[in-house]
Amino acid sequence: MGLIGVCLALLGTGGVVADSGVGQPVFIPVQQFTLAWIHTIEKVRWEEDYAVTGDAVLKAVGARVRGSAAGMEPPPDAQLKNGWYEYKPQIRRPEVLRLTRSSFAADYEFCGAGTCRPMSDFLPSDGGITLLTACHASKD
Repeated sequence: MGLIGVCLALLGTGGVVADSGVGQPVFIPVQQFTLAWIHTIEKVRWEEDYAVTGDAVLKAVGARVRGSAAGMEPPPDAQLKNGWYEYKPQIRRPEVLRLTRSSFAADYEFCGAGTCRPMSDFLPSDGGITLLTACHASKD
């Protein structure tokens, strides 16, 4: 089946994947990664860990938030460890992650192989929604 990883694409109007400026969704070869972001109001860091299975299925394996504040309480099963509330996401196998990216907030960080980079290093934002899915590399 080929190399597995994640694909990033910009969501256009009407639910159609828009031209990302690179012609096709962007493929990132990765089997494990973390998405991280800073809450725009509370300025608190959130992190979610994912794995991509051999059959290109996205699996949520863990999440954590650095503190707690109004409107962003950790779930009841979260455990405080070294300043982070750690918990297991309720949706374990999301088909797609819909990431809202705005010029008014810092971009998501995509962390893999021990390095974190802004998502804009992989796919520029159009100020709307970026779709992240598990996928196989295209054979083009």
